[in-house]
Amino acid sequence: MTKNMQEEIASRRTFAIISHPDAGKTTMTEKLLYFGGAIRDAGTVKGKKSGKYATSDWMEIEKQRGISVTSSVLQFDYDGKRVNILDTPGHEDFSEDTYRTLMAVDAAVMMVDSAKGIEPQTIKLFKVCRMRGIPIFTFINKMDRQGKEPLELMEELEEVLGIQSYAMNWPIGMGKEFMGIYDRYNNRIEQARVEGENKFLELDDEGQLAKPHPMMETSYYKQAVEDALLLEEAGNSFDEARIAKGELTPVFFGSALTNFGVQTFLETFLNFAPSPQPRITENDQYVDPMMEEFSGFIFKIQANMNPAHRDRIAFVRIVSGAFERGMTVNIPRIGKTVKLNQTTQFLADDRETVNDAVAGDIIGLYDTGNYQIGDTVVGGKSTYLFEALPQFNPELFVKVTAKNVMKSKHFHKGILQLVQEGAIQYYKTLHTEEVILGAVGQLQFEVFEHRMKNEYNVEVQMEHIGSKVARWIENESDVKESMTGPRSMLVKDRFDNFVFLFENDFAMRWFGDKFPDIRLYSLL
Repeated sequence: MTKNMQEEIASRRTFAIISHPDAGKTTMTEKLLYFGGAIRDAGTVKGKKSGKYATSDWMEIEKQRGISVTSSVLQFDYDGKRVNILDTPGHEDFSEDTYRTLMAVDAAVMMVDSAKGIEPQTIKLFKVCRMRGIPIFTFINKMDRQGKEPLELMEELEEVLGIQSYAMNWPIGMGKEFMGIYDRYNNRIEQARVEGENKFLELDDEGQLAKPHPMMETSYYKQAVEDALLLEEAGNSFDEARIAKGELTPVFFGSALTNFGVQTFLETFLNFAPSPQPRITENDQYVDPMMEEFSGFIFKIQANMNPAHRDRIAFVRIVSGAFERGMTVNIPRIGKTVKLNQTTQFLADDRETVNDAVAGDIIGLYDTGNYQIGDTVVGGKSTYLFEALPQFNPELFVKVTAKNVMKSKHFHKGILQLVQEGAIQYYKTLHTEEVILGAVGQLQFEVFEHRMKNEYNVEVQMEHIGSKVARWIENESDVKESMTGPRSMLVKDRFDNFVFLFENDFAMRWFGDKFPDIRLYSLL
């Protein structure tokens, strides 16, 4: 591999932004794109009346609701780095999409609402990051509003999430009295609501303002200096090695909405976020990004990014080597080779053909039905597979039919394409072949219904059949239909595997006692 190519790979920074809904994640994404020059005007998800929507919220239902329900990929250059941001859904009903996205990144930025602190969805997503051992950078947002005390928030990080923290900066006041941040890392004060050369004030060797300033007389400044000294003496030490292992999270305070502290965060983050990291195969072999041979894996499939063209895009995280448009790759799962002529890079719904990319980048492959989520794509003659992506057991189930039987063809085509995105799971009854859909949360069904109507012109009827416990069967040949009953329905999934849908845990245990030879298993 040439030195130039190695430098290209080393310049990549690929990360996801995670948070509880409404912690400011999509707004933060907008501001980062703004600094990267990718957009001229950082509109926010609040600006519905003006017709301005977040750049990363491209799906129609997202614009209507002001929430993110699908992961977006956004790319820009900043300070010699090529930045790939994966903006993930915060809503818990779409956690499966987010979990898979976290498999494709090398770091995570965790957004925390200063008024609400650590929220349930943040805890779930944080655990996935810890499980993968990826570095986590924390941005405590909304300091322009009244919230919890900074020390309380730091304690919460450590106690609730069990990770040690290091404050890169410290707020001076909050809400209407928010005066700025005491920047420990850059040894300066960044003033809020001040632009130009006067925005930054230097600190002396003792951590005080180097030149007289009216701020020095305020109690907020004095408190911030006192807290900074306390952190210096009693807080955790800055340790780059522990950050890289995900054992220490650098913490930044600021306000994404008012664009305060975001640029300082971005510049510091890019210094410490890792370049592309190796990935492990099913056989526990590590694939290094600097390997000559191209490889990658598909972590997401999205139908109808352009409804006019009924297109499907498979999102690929490049793991090693370099991609060139027109190259031929293997799909080991099906033993096929495909030529990658139609490829794209992203700025949410803005796309352009990509001719080359390297390890760490995310590219989109136009998909005519070859790919599945989790597929490995690899150049040369290699046939290895990367480790499987997580799948979740659905918990809620509905029977689905088309309101108009004349739309049956569109109905089945729409379901097939949306199921391949991985947000909903498809089942059918054994003889009547009625369609049953499973999902982690109710919102997924609402999005499905909306998209079937708007993208496939099919109105659907959904009959809720409640929550079920889904279990697959290791020894399918031993299963008989006579084993089913009022509390256990036998269906097939989209790969024609048998699945039992039990009414509850009690029904599953009863089944286990009655048929001890049947070996059931869960997806995750």
